[in-house]
Amino acid sequence: MVVGGAGFVGSHLVDRLLAEDHEVDVVDDLSTGSITNLADARAATGRFKFQNIAAESAEFAELVSLRRPEMIVNLAAFHPAACHLNGARASVRGTVAVLEAARLASVQKVVTGLPAGLLYGEVAARDLPIKEGHLSDPRTSEEVLARAAADLHTVYRDRHGVEFTVLAMANVYGPRQRADDGVVAAFADALAAGRAPIVHGTGRQTRDFIHVDDTVDALVRSLERGGGLIVNVGTGTAVSIAEL
Repeated sequence: MVVGGAGFVGSHLVDRLLAEDHEVDVVDDLSTGSITNLADARAATGRFKFQNIAAESAEFAELVSLRRPEMIVNLAAFHPAACHLNGARASVRGTVAVLEAARLASVQKVVTGLPAGLLYGEVAARDLPIKEGHLSDPRTSEEVLARAAADLHTVYRDRHGVEFTVLAMANVYGPRQRADDGVVAAFADALAAGRAPIVHGTGRQTRDFIHVDDTVDALVRSLERGGGLIVNVGTGTAVSIAEL
């Protein structure tokens, strides 16, 4: 089951899982995802089902109990449009809902993608590329809530036996990304429309950019590996916005 499976990264993961002959349930409230991202998946008759519901709804817990998936991949938490305080609060509620539904239905494992920028906060240049477990003091409420979401997985593993892997994802880019969900997509959209890309600040700020195909590969590998761990997903290479 892929929660947030109609989104940018989620839809690519769904395509990969179907190509590997898995049965896939997608749960998405379509607040930021799009059913058009699942055009190819919807042709996989008998192996693909879509439910237009939110993870924090009562219907979601009922669905998990009914379908009893082996694994749940949660890509609906802290997506780019939810990286503000209200969105972060909703993401924590959704994370609890996914973990609780997994507990009640004896799901084998939950894999959750969280933005590395919120998990690690501001990192000194001397500490780059950042290693797992290196946590700076949080500076924003959103960073505190993202770390709480990650910590909840450890609680459910220790107290309820729900296995997990949390992926701390760098700046993912690629096809289907909305222009307001990442700087690569924003620059590409501007250039396609004949507009000059807008650079905020000096342009010297750096990011770790990773293609969606590599991100999906990490997600697929994490279904069977990395139990009980937070795993970084990135290239380890810093690229400035000016270079981009």
